[in-house]
Amino acid sequence: GKGMNIVRLPVLWERLQPTPQGQLDIAQLALIKAAALQARAHHMRLILDIHNYASYYERKIGSTAVPIKTFSDLWQRLAWEFKDDDNVVFGLMNEPHDISPGLWAAAAQSAVDTIRAAGARNLIMVPGALWSGAHSWYSTVNGESNATALASLYDPLQRTAIEVHQYLDPDSSGTSVACVSPSAATKRLVGFTNWLLKTKHIGFLGEFAASHHPVCQQALNDMLGYIEQNSRLWWGWTAWAGGARWNVHYPFNLQPDVDGREKPQMSILSARAKRITR
Repeated sequence: GKGMNIVRLPVLWERLQPTPQGQLDIAQLALIKAAALQARAHHMRLILDIHNYASYYERKIGSTAVPIKTFSDLWQRLAWEFKDDDNVVFGLMNEPHDISPGLWAAAAQSAVDTIRAAGARNLIMVPGALWSGAHSWYSTVNGESNATALASLYDPLQRTAIEVHQYLDPDSSGTSVACVSPSAATKRLVGFTNWLLKTKHIGFLGEFAASHHPVCQQALNDMLGYIEQNSRLWWGWTAWAGGARWNVHYPFNLQPDVDGREKPQMSILSARAKRITR
């Protein structure tokens, strides 16, 4: 095996819950439950990742069209469905953006409160706003930053991790195959890691990727080594991206080639995974 023990499953909110505050779609829910069973069969956890960027039908959470209670309703229903399966991790939202850190923090806290009120003890992943970038954790929008807005996030069970994403290209967008230097990615995690130490939160690197370029491979190994060295502050990581439907030319595609050959990134990911899951 590759040493991996967790998989992140992106799910579209509109498919899962077609009507605001309505019933969950039976077919979509069945697919998620099947994936969760498959993960358990391979001794892996599954992160249920609502991959919506803090939007629902192209309207932002906290707007008149999508009040926070609509977001909380989704997670109440999911908590009811999965509260007896601790193998399922609740990923509240992928990369919230165009929503202020303060408003997003309020929505996240409401979801956490709702999940716990439903009796679910599942681990919860709470991302930051501003696309969840570790490098931009202290960046401000109208005077608000993720660092200030999420510092006081509260979970009575203390089973919540703060999720960040970090790409290795020059602008941290994940749109280029280039990398600045072997240490650049690690440096982008330092401020967030210090914040974890200060606030007593736990971190999770939910998304990152590196191309096959030598500098990027070095940066990838260096970054994962940094997380390993700070494992008391970091719960783990999930790499982007696996799956048979990715374009074969996509530079961050981790799926093996049709002849079974592994991507060069996998040797680093597997070695690092085995070190921390042993």
